[in-house]
Amino acid sequence: MSAYLISQGTVKDPERMQAYRAAVVPLIAKFEGRYIVRRGKVEVLEGQHDGRSVTIHEFPSIEAIHAFWESPEYASIKDLRLGAADLDLWAVEGV
Repeated sequence: MSAYLISQGTVKDPERMQAYRAAVVPLIAKFEGRYIVRRGKVEVLEGQHDGRSVTIHEFPSIEAIHAFWESPEYASIKDLRLGAADLDLWAVEGV
């Protein structure tokens, strides 16, 4: 069952985030993940949106998200992201 890694946030240090993106994109692919939304425009149909950008990655399973998230490779680049952006991150199982 597919699962989704969803992030919503605000970039505070664009240079560090660019370095993080350059390192994380191939790593996401290594764990069979792919971008399906990358800082896409949010159109509110009902309720409200706080204006932060949204990114969604699709993985083959929730286990694949955990394998990526807990991998030594990700641990080595996670520090690039920390402090460079204020993010909320969620893992959600699909149907």
